[in-house]
This record gives sequence, C-alpha cells and structure tokens, in this order.
Amino acid sequence: HVQLVESGGDSVQAGGSLRLSCGASGNTYCMYPRAWYRQNPGKEREFIASIERDGTTTYGDSVKGRFTVSQAENKNTVYLQMNSLKPEDTAQYYCKTDPPTVTGCPPRWGQGTQVTVS
Repeated sequence: HVQLVESGGDSVQAGGSLRLSCGASGNTYCMYPRAWYRQNPGKEREFIASIERDGTTTYGDSVKGRFTVSQAENKNTVYLQMNSLKPEDTAQYYCKTDPPTVTGCPPRWGQGTQVTVS
C-alpha cells in the first residue's frame, strides 16, 4: 500500500503564494492518480486538482488559473502550487491516491496540512 505525507501549509496574506507537497512511499503502482482536496469544519471535502502518472491534470472550477499541480521527476512527490490566494482558500488540504478499482489498490489519504489566508 501507499503512505502519504503532506507538508507546506502555512498562514499567508491574501494575494500570496504557497506550495504544498505530497510525498508518497510504498507501492509505486498504487501512487496514481493523485489528487488534492480541501475541507473546512462542517463542510464537505472539495476536489481541488488531480494528476495522472503521465502528467495529465484536472482542476476544480474554484482554483483554475490560480493553482497548479505537478509531479517530481521521480513521481513519488506531487506538488500543489497555489498563487493569488484568497481568504476562501483557507482550509485543511489533503492529498489522496485514487487508483482505479481494477488495480486492487485501495485509495489512501494523507493527514492533511493547514492553509490559512487572511
């Protein structure tokens, strides 16, 4: 299986930038697709972005044009570059692996990293 660890969360002012990292260890076959979600207390988890092993990306409407998801050369780490941050981007950000059912790999979540924009 796969273990995920997010990092990079911080408190920033509106208009600022942050880069989150999602490091993965374990079965490399189960590491993709990888996705970012965010959640605030009492609200549903919101899809932010995803990336396939070949680098194909998808974005949620609320972050298009501001956030960019990318992968390290070794593909174990995935990044979320967040620019032009707004107070409404404040949330706990989570990384997730979401491999197809046919792979036999269960989806995995990281523990989350907090982003606060003021």
